[in-house]
Amino acid sequence: MSVPPAGVRIAGTGIDLPSRELSNADLEKMVETDDEWIVQRTGIRTRRIVEEGVPNAALGAAAVERALASAGLEPGELDLLICATMTPDMICPAMACQIVQRVGAIPAGAIDLNIACTGFVAGMHFAANCVRSGFYKNVAVVASETLSRIVDYEDRTTCILFGDAASAAIVSASDDPGRGCLFQSLGSDGQRGEALYVPRTEADIPESEKENFAGKFDKLQMNGRAVYKFAVEKLAECVDEALRVTGRTADDIKMVIPHQSNIRMLKSSWKRLGFDESKIYINIDRFGNTSAASAGICLHELTEQKLIGPGDEVIFVAQGGGLSWGASLWKL
Repeated sequence: MSVPPAGVRIAGTGIDLPSRELSNADLEKMVETDDEWIVQRTGIRTRRIVEEGVPNAALGAAAVERALASAGLEPGELDLLICATMTPDMICPAMACQIVQRVGAIPAGAIDLNIACTGFVAGMHFAANCVRSGFYKNVAVVASETLSRIVDYEDRTTCILFGDAASAAIVSASDDPGRGCLFQSLGSDGQRGEALYVPRTEADIPESEKENFAGKFDKLQMNGRAVYKFAVEKLAECVDEALRVTGRTADDIKMVIPHQSNIRMLKSSWKRLGFDESKIYINIDRFGNTSAASAGICLHELTEQKLIGPGDEVIFVAQGGGLSWGASLWKL
């Protein structure tokens, strides 16, 4: 069957945030740290933590339901759901399948995607390509993370960074062929993967990291210095490539929507790129690093506050475990 290519639009967005907040003051009671040190080094003041017994799929489903309502669609109109997560509730069934069932979207296709913090950006790439092909009309991209369940709250270098959340977007066909994803790129470097990993057994611990291993399996291990250097380098490189390939300049871009990793990383990248700070969206102070969910939360807030809208051009960019990275330039 041959189908004509379609334009692509982001038809709706939604988020779900756990009600429990974990502030820097709370962390001061749990580990040797203090508010001033955390804010200065990361920009984070508080983060959300999921309640015990609440499955990650429930957060993701709530975000998708809100995105569907925002798009004015019924669950049965979804053709495909892509779920980005590094913290699924179980290995099988896929969390995407569970979310399809929870929102009442059966028999929509369901795919799980795990490239950590790069997940939402990659999911949006795949959704745009599916819709552009003409074979899919409405695709949900959801990024849902319960990082608190893999964080060691005795490790002050990692526990201050991460929070739980879910974000979703509905990518739909448009009559305007000029709308949609105008540029996309993905990359990875498994040789540097040892900078951010979650080991299950002793065999998973890289030789270079054995001295730094905290002794807890199924908990996040991070070489902060290596991740910082990588993130600053790749954020600037990815945005610069998006501009160069599409013939855009910083003046043409309404907003850069970055993964919320660390305020110092983002500020270092601004200097390299020459962007005005008003064009880089930041909300890490309120949510911390929510891995794949963070870029989607930014998109939702920007859309709700009408800081971006139809016709605007925006750049999504993220870097994460793998190590992985990705960027896209969209005309909304």
